[in-house]
Amino acid sequence: MGATGYGYYRVVIFVCMFTGYSLYFFNRKTFSFVMPSVMEEIDLDKDDLGMITSSQTMAYAISKFISGVLSDQISARWLFSIGLFLVGGINIAFSWSSSVSMFSLLWFVNGLGQGCGWPPCGKVLRKWFQPSQFGTWWSVLSCSMNLAGCLGPILVMVLLQYYEWRTILTMSGLFCASFSFVCLLFVKNEPNDVGLPSVEAAFKKGAKGANGESTLREFLLSPFLWVLSLGYLVVFGVKTAATDWGQLFLMQEKGQTALMGSTYMSALEVGGFVGSLAAGFISDRAVAQRGLSTHGSPRHGLLILMMAGMYVSMYLFRVTITPDTPEEAPLWVRALHPVSVLLGVSEKEIWILFLGAVFGFSSYGPIALFGVIASECAPSNFCGTSHAVVALMANVGAFMAGLPFSTVAKQHSWEVAFWVAEVLMGVTTIWFFLMRNMRTKMGRMVEKMD
Repeated sequence: MGATGYGYYRVVIFVCMFTGYSLYFFNRKTFSFVMPSVMEEIDLDKDDLGMITSSQTMAYAISKFISGVLSDQISARWLFSIGLFLVGGINIAFSWSSSVSMFSLLWFVNGLGQGCGWPPCGKVLRKWFQPSQFGTWWSVLSCSMNLAGCLGPILVMVLLQYYEWRTILTMSGLFCASFSFVCLLFVKNEPNDVGLPSVEAAFKKGAKGANGESTLREFLLSPFLWVLSLGYLVVFGVKTAATDWGQLFLMQEKGQTALMGSTYMSALEVGGFVGSLAAGFISDRAVAQRGLSTHGSPRHGLLILMMAGMYVSMYLFRVTITPDTPEEAPLWVRALHPVSVLLGVSEKEIWILFLGAVFGFSSYGPIALFGVIASECAPSNFCGTSHAVVALMANVGAFMAGLPFSTVAKQHSWEVAFWVAEVLMGVTTIWFFLMRNMRTKMGRMVEKMD
């Protein structure tokens, strides 16, 4: 009966969170999806569009950190549902507005609501799934963003044939707000809420040195928290630099077409989708075999391997792609000739797409693993805060991949800027390898009693 109860609640809760976070992401991007239609009705220039989208981005970074801390203090179910209701309501209000100032204000509030989405998901997943399953379900749940990002533009494009943009935003907001009540009804914070034994308690019975609840000071003084945060800062910053500027680098310094640049970005995202799922599934197998200990995470081997993959793919991307003709390309690129004939594209194009897919696979995998490791190595009363801290550092990395990175490219070249990112990635990978056996359990240690 217990197994049946766990199975039923896990399925229902996961479906609600997957659907709910898909709606979170879709309603985060609705303005981008309908932007051409909005510009046909309202006179908006590039600065106006930048102000609207940037207001949401800034609010989201702030809110995600605060919500991560709040998820340890209040009900994750309520936080997730309230945020979903707020996001839906703001989309409805946005459809009634027409001025840039109101658009910016409403989209700022939308960003505040968006930050309430992911931290509760991580908290609930940790409470309901065993450590050997946590990474897989974390990765699958993160695919809700890929699903909404892939199907969203197509759905909106079809709806725009029949409805105006204001109607689409209203419908989207109503559905989002309505589903928040479904989540409030069916999502449960932890097994104890429905009379089932705690998954964490069952695991800790056999876990030597398991970490129970700790004080905030003990948690914040854990060295591994800051090692993980700095690593996430570099990885997320390098990944953001590649996705934001890789297309321009290909076009302006490597002599590639705009179509090739766009195709490279698509290959990167496809590789990222596979890498995220693979990271969760493979690292969970390692946890199942070795178990979690106080020093060294079973997920570290895969994390370091994928970080090394980021470095190697960036190096090859910078060094091997040249504006030369295929006949002048390196030998290993010309060796792809049979495949190029079969697909009807040049050897160099296949090589570029391959490097994009490898980089996407190698970068999205660590992004998933950093979140999983931060949550499972933290004390049970600070797992949301732990993810909030490392996610905040990741946002710092994303910021550094913007203006500072483009300034280096402006003063020198894209080649130099990507070389700097490549060196940072290589140094961080070596550093993580050297730190692979450090104490990973954060906070107070509770020794197992014999």
